[in-house]
Amino acid sequence: MEFSTGFGWARLPVLAAAFILGSLLTVSAQIIPPFSPGPAAASDEEEAETAEAPSANDPDVMKGIDVDKLDWSQLAIDAGTLNDIIAAKKRAQAAANSGLNWSSNANTNGSSAVTVKQSVFEFWDTRIGADMTVASEPRTMSELLAQKAANGGSLPQSSGSAWATATAPGAGVIWDKTAVEARVDPGSEQSKIGASLTKSMPLSGDTQLTLQNGYSVNQQGTTAVPGIGGHITRNYETDQSAKVTITDTGTSISAGQTLSTTDDKWLRKFGAEQKLFDNVTVSGSVGETSQGAINKSVTAGFKKSW
Repeated sequence: MEFSTGFGWARLPVLAAAFILGSLLTVSAQIIPPFSPGPAAASDEEEAETAEAPSANDPDVMKGIDVDKLDWSQLAIDAGTLNDIIAAKKRAQAAANSGLNWSSNANTNGSSAVTVKQSVFEFWDTRIGADMTVASEPRTMSELLAQKAANGGSLPQSSGSAWATATAPGAGVIWDKTAVEARVDPGSEQSKIGASLTKSMPLSGDTQLTLQNGYSVNQQGTTAVPGIGGHITRNYETDQSAKVTITDTGTSISAGQTLSTTDDKWLRKFGAEQKLFDNVTVSGSVGETSQGAINKSVTAGFKKSW
């Protein structure tokens, strides 16, 4: 903010003295600790003394301002008030970031995939949310036939699942990150809870190795019918993986294995991913299945965040 008046540079010392006197009267109830100039302050004073004196031809920045009508109390802000203002801005920003985040995508079968999530604890990056498939009611006979054709002769059904995730620090040099995830699907009576431990270490300047161990419990329930009671089955699963990433070329190679209570042997999987250019990657994998066949896949993906 600039001030100007017709008093000229000759009146600036008087105005400065009036400003200092007004500030002292405003903060008279506050205790200001003594200040002892150090070497840096002495150096600043020397530089101020050697600074070029203002010229009479310089523009008068105080022109047109009535000094008697200025509200000098606006400048009397102590450190406590300034900290309160900064804290209030941080709380407002945190409240805006912790609000509900909605997203929706249309499916080819006439339904919509809706996701809602919210952050509940920023320190461990804890989030809760729900993934829903919302089926719209057909309004015309043509929409009804189109939805049945896209779903094999039946109409799409609405469904949904609730989930919660949390990312916590590791345990020193043993592992770097702990991730916990829980998901419940009431419609299919299925639930899952799992945890993974991750350890990353550099192999060279541009190569990194990431090791991960995962553990999960899957629970599946069946609906009771007359004469037959419902029952619950649980499946325990563990997986181990190693991934080597070369940052300069955007190449990553991974190898892993999975063991569950429904299988009696480890199922191994190998994969590779290559970044072609910005946000576009291509990946392929080869893995064993419990039936003995080999599962192969090649995919290409585009990912953009904004």
